[in-house]
Amino acid sequence: MSELLVDFITSLDGYASGEGWPGFWGLEGPEYLAWLGEQPKVTYLMGANTYRLMSGFAAGEVPPGQEEFRPEEEASVDELTQAPKIVFSSSLEEPLKWANCTLVRDDAVEAVRAMKSSGSGILSTIGSLSLSRSLLRAGLVDRFRVVMFPVITGATGAERIYDGYPDVALEMTEHRTFDSGLQLVEYKPRVLEHPPLGAPA
Repeated sequence: MSELLVDFITSLDGYASGEGWPGFWGLEGPEYLAWLGEQPKVTYLMGANTYRLMSGFAAGEVPPGQEEFRPEEEASVDELTQAPKIVFSSSLEEPLKWANCTLVRDDAVEAVRAMKSSGSGILSTIGSLSLSRSLLRAGLVDRFRVVMFPVITGATGAERIYDGYPDVALEMTEHRTFDSGLQLVEYKPRVLEHPPLGAPA
């Protein structure tokens, strides 16, 4: 049976990115990059918006405000290009131009449920906030991992990650501090029907 990981990198205030900031907020250090390189191979899951963004990066498009990718960003995109990827979309057309991508038009929750029961290895979301939220709400997520970067992007933050989430209890299974002050926390999530004090009498 496959394991499903929801994996985010965020600012301290819970944004997935910030306008005018480089990838990793420019704060990735050698210890963190080495840890990334040690991670087991996964099959990435994403929606159409993340596919369009990341495949654009793979084709050489740089984020607004940057003239070129930094070497760390190029390496990250290259590794992602080589990895197997499942894209859930009813709007994209085949064939997908980005290498190693499979387009799935079926309901993402049911498709991932089937992948988990019949497969092996690790499935991991990348970005795709609404997909991650749907998979968590459906109780399919085994591990919820966040690396928080030591910045607050209140003025420039984009993509608030946790808006629209259900209430979730989190049992910590791992934590670590990297160079540059990055904080990794990993949890086993449990979706709550109601807050603890809101239980029926």
